[in-house]
Amino acid sequence: MSLFINTAHAAAAPAQQGGGMEMIIMLAVFGLVFYFMIYRPQAKRMKEHKGLMAALSKGDEVLTQGGIVGKIVKVSDEKDFIAISVAEGTEVTIQKAAISAVLPKGTMKNL
Repeated sequence: MSLFINTAHAAAAPAQQGGGMEMIIMLAVFGLVFYFMIYRPQAKRMKEHKGLMAALSKGDEVLTQGGIVGKIVKVSDEKDFIAISVAEGTEVTIQKAAISAVLPKGTMKNL
């Protein structure tokens, strides 16, 4: 049988286990990387978007996440919805959170 199966040899001495301090330091480094690379930029974007939604007013030209460009006709504070005029006589009601950018005045005329 030794022709096909190698003989197993026992290890001379057991390997030493690392202390718990290295693991704690490594977890802390991963936590810092997670905070600075993922959480902090996302929180900053959310804060900017909340400020954008709070500053919306009648007459602003906006771009929605779906790519619709329109002028705000009505702002409803208690329901978090706004009505935008896409074309003359055409109004669309959308959520405030669907606004991705406020465009400079006169953008709709240039399109």
